[in-house]
Amino acid sequence: MAARVLLPHMSRASGVRVAGVGLTPFGAHAGRTGRDLFAEAALAALDDAGVAAGDVEGLDYGNFMGALAERQGHQAPLVAEAAGLRCPATRYEEACASAGVAVRAAVQTIRAGEADVLVAGGMERMTNLPTPEVTEALAVAADELFEVRAGVTFPGAYALMARAYFEAYGGSREDLAHVAVKNHANALDNEYAQYQREITVEQALDSPTVASPLSLYDACPITDGASAVVLVSEAYADDNDLDAPVAVTGTGQGADRMALQDRAQLARTPAADRAAEAAYADAGVGPADVGVAEVHDCFTVAEVFALESLGLYEPGEAVGAARRGETTRDGAVPVNLSGGLKAKGHPVGATGGSQIAELTRLLRGDHPNSDAASDATVGVTHNAGGTVASAVVHVLEVVE
Repeated sequence: MAARVLLPHMSRASGVRVAGVGLTPFGAHAGRTGRDLFAEAALAALDDAGVAAGDVEGLDYGNFMGALAERQGHQAPLVAEAAGLRCPATRYEEACASAGVAVRAAVQTIRAGEADVLVAGGMERMTNLPTPEVTEALAVAADELFEVRAGVTFPGAYALMARAYFEAYGGSREDLAHVAVKNHANALDNEYAQYQREITVEQALDSPTVASPLSLYDACPITDGASAVVLVSEAYADDNDLDAPVAVTGTGQGADRMALQDRAQLARTPAADRAAEAAYADAGVGPADVGVAEVHDCFTVAEVFALESLGLYEPGEAVGAARRGETTRDGAVPVNLSGGLKAKGHPVGATGGSQIAELTRLLRGDHPNSDAASDATVGVTHNAGGTVASAVVHVLEVVE
C-alpha cells in the first residue's frame, strides 16, 4: 500500500468524515479482556477505512467502570498499544456518555486543525461481575452524597422519571412495551446485537417488575463490547481517495444537575435539549431534516425523553410513537434500527461510539436495516450519561 498523505496543519479542512467503523459483537465475552475487545473494534475500523495504523495521530477513548470491573485504570494507552496505535491516547469518562464525549472531542480536534486522522470510541467489560456488583458500579454515576447513600439505583431513578412523565403528560406501560418490541425487532438481523430475538407486547407487560412502572423488558442488558470510528479531515479523505460519504456535521453537549431532587422537573431532559439545539445549529439543520435516529434507550422511557429532546416530538407526544408505528422501521423516522441499547446491548463506555458506527452503516447502505433508511441523508445520535445529567448529540449527513 502506498504511504498515506499527511497534511500540514495550516491546510487542514474543518469538515470531518467518518472513514471507517468497527464493532465487536455485543454480549458476554467470557475470558476476554477489555484491551482485547477494543483492539478488535479499532482494527476493524482501520480496515474498513483503509487507513494505516501509522497514520493515526491520536486516540480518544471512552470507558466508565474499568477501574471497578477490571481493576484497571489508565486504560487509554493500554488499549492503544493493544490496537497497534503509537499515538497519544486519552480516556474520557462521562458515565454512559463516555464514548459520545470521546467522539465529540475528536471531531473538535480535527476541526481545529490539530489532527487529520483520529480513532475514537470506547469499551466496557461488565459481565464478569455479578449483577449486584454491576448495579453498584453503575450507581457511582449518580450523586453519591444525596442519591447513592440513600439506595438509589438507575432502575429506580428512571422509574421516578417515568412516573413523573405519566403524571405530566399521560402514557402507559403498554406504550413503553411497544418501544421494547420495536427495538427487539430491529435487532433481529444485526450481527452485533446481544438479543436477536423478537418479543411481544404481552411478554413485555408480563415480565417481572424491576421498579414500577418499569419491568424487565423495559431495561437494557448487562453487556461487554467495544466500538471504534476512524475520523479524518475532508482534505485527508480527498488527498488519499478515501470512500467516506458520511460526515459529522454537527456536535453538541449539554448538562443538568446530577441529583434528581435538584431538578426543576423530572419529565424532561434539559441536558439533551441543549445538546440537540447546539448540534442542529452546528450542522445548519433541524428536526424536520432528520430521517433516522439512534438514541439512548437504556430504559424504554429514555427513548421517549430522547425523541422529545431531539425535537422530533413535542412534550408528551413521543410516548405513543412506537405504538402508532411512527418510529418503527416502516415509520416516518425509524429509531434505533440497530436494536438500540435495549436489544443490541449497552456496554456503557462503548455505546456512544456504537451509535456513530451504526448510523454510519445505515447511511452508507451497508447495514442489514439500511433499506428502512434508504431515503435518509441526515441522521442523529443521542448519548446520555446517568439520568441525563450529561448528553451528547451528533448530526451525521451523507455528503457525497
